[in-house]
Amino acid sequence: MDKRALLPTDYSKNALNAIRYAFELYKDVKCDFYLLNAFHVSGYNLDSMRVPEIGEPLYEAAKKEAEDGMARLMELLDLHPDNEKHTLHTIVTFNSLTEAIRNVIEKKDIDIIIMGTKGVTDAKARVFGTNTVSVMERIKECPVIAVPSDYSVEPPREIVFPTDYKTHFKKREIEYLIEIAKLHGAKINVLHIDRDKDGKLNRMEEENKKLLLDILEGTEYETHFLSSVKVSKGIHLFVESKHCDMIVFMNRKHLFFGSILSNPLVKEIGYDPEVPILELNDN
Repeated sequence: MDKRALLPTDYSKNALNAIRYAFELYKDVKCDFYLLNAFHVSGYNLDSMRVPEIGEPLYEAAKKEAEDGMARLMELLDLHPDNEKHTLHTIVTFNSLTEAIRNVIEKKDIDIIIMGTKGVTDAKARVFGTNTVSVMERIKECPVIAVPSDYSVEPPREIVFPTDYKTHFKKREIEYLIEIAKLHGAKINVLHIDRDKDGKLNRMEEENKKLLLDILEGTEYETHFLSSVKVSKGIHLFVESKHCDMIVFMNRKHLFFGSILSNPLVKEIGYDPEVPILELNDN
C-alpha cells in the first residue's frame, strides 16, 4: 500500500524545509503527501462559542489568505524535480492545528506526520515551537518527525535511539524506525545512558533489551553505553561524535524523558536539535 504522509504548513521557511525533507526521505516510495494549512480568523477563539460564519468578511478574508498561501507553496514545489511516485494533495481548513491533523489522520488513514520544529510566530529562543510541541504531545495515532529549520535535506545514515530499557518494546511501535533505517541503509545506534552509574542491567532491563534486539534483527544496529551523564548531554555528545542524523524516542508517559514534552523533550534534549527527531507513539 502507498505511504500516506501529512505535512502541516504555516507557509514558513521551516515548514518548506520539512516538506523537502519528506520528499527526500520517501523519494523511492510511492507516497501520497497531504499538505495541510489550518487557518484562524482574527477576533475569534476556537475554544469560545463564537465561530465565524462562512460568508462573513473576516472568515472569507482569512480563508482567501490561506488559500493564496497554499497556491504560492504549490508554485514553489512545482520548481522541484518531478517524482512520479509522489502525489500531492492540499487541505486548507478553519481549525486548530491538532484538531485539523486528527481529522486528516482519520479521513485519509495517515501513516506519519512530518513538520518543522518551529513556525512563523515562534521565538528564536524556543527549541520547539508551540505547534510542534502540541502535535507531539497530543497526537498519538501516528509517529511525528520534527525537522529543524536549517537542516540540510539529507536522508539519515546514523540514527540514535536512546533508551534506559525500563519499559518493554512493541514491534508495531518500532516498525517506523526499522522502515526508515532499511530505506536508507542507515545504522540504528541503541544508546543506553545509565543514571544509576554502574551500567549493569537488572533482569527486567535485560529482558527488555533482548526484546528490542530481537525486534531489530535484520537491520544494521549497534548497542552503546554511556555512564552517568545527564541524558541531554549524553545524547548531544553521541550525536556529535557519531555524526548522527536522526534522534528517535518513544513518547510514553512514564519514560526516560518523563512525560514527553511537558516539557521533558525540550528539557532533556536541552539544546536546539540540529537533526530531525522521530517520535514514536505507544498507540
